[in-house]
Amino acid sequence: MEPNRQPDNKGFVMNEYDVLKKVILCQPQYMTIRDVINETQKHFKDEGIHIEVALEQHNDFVNTLRQYGVEVILLPYHKKYPEQVFTRDIGFTLGQTIFVAEMANEVRKGEEDVLKQWLEDEEISYYNLLGDQIEGGDVIIDQDTIYVGLSNRTNQRAVEHLQGLLPQFTVHAIPFKAEYLHLDCVFNVVSSDVALIYRPSLTEEDIKMFSSRYELIDVSEDEQFTLGTNVLGIGNKRILSLPVNKGVNEQLRNKGFEVIEVDITEIIKSGGSFRCCTLPILRESIVG
Repeated sequence: MEPNRQPDNKGFVMNEYDVLKKVILCQPQYMTIRDVINETQKHFKDEGIHIEVALEQHNDFVNTLRQYGVEVILLPYHKKYPEQVFTRDIGFTLGQTIFVAEMANEVRKGEEDVLKQWLEDEEISYYNLLGDQIEGGDVIIDQDTIYVGLSNRTNQRAVEHLQGLLPQFTVHAIPFKAEYLHLDCVFNVVSSDVALIYRPSLTEEDIKMFSSRYELIDVSEDEQFTLGTNVLGIGNKRILSLPVNKGVNEQLRNKGFEVIEVDITEIIKSGGSFRCCTLPILRESIVG
């Protein structure tokens, strides 16, 4: 399985920070905290989600991406899938292959079928990771290295399966405290040499490994709760981030990033932010 660019540019991703050209999203039309499946939802269970506000914020997010030249595909939404807005989890693109995940939680099972239908309609090939629990929020790619979080949603067998499929990559299993849902809620790569991290959730061994490869920006406990690590890089050192995460945004700007602030605080009540809401299928590197 070679990570070569498809000649028709239907899919190619090798990291989290090249120029984003095409991405899959889904509007939060039926978003609700039906069954509490993470700590953030537990906090907002009684308050609930204001759908009109969530839709308006998501629309602003989509328009922002389009303003920066990103092609946005919106999957059809279904009432039986209240978490569909978090398209990152249903798959991930690695090289020229789009991997479709097997969802771990009952409330999310079936979302992957909507993605597969779109891929088939567009005549885009994909690899179905059947039999292993893995979600895209636990998969962070940086060139020939893949970090895979071991969580309640992603298991060791999936890590071993990926390594077997992709011998030319190094796959690192990253255990973290289960309360934080996915790896991208506590760690995220924003450039070839900078990453965001919430240290209390990770092992000392992995923090040391990350420190050897990246300049780490520490996220506070408060800003971890508002998903400060869960930003989206769209290329050219541009990052989409929440306005409320002032500490993260300031540190990113101090390191030369352009931080584009978009308010999706209604959506994060369900436990995911910009990275969770996007499934990149095409990124292009800037040569020279």
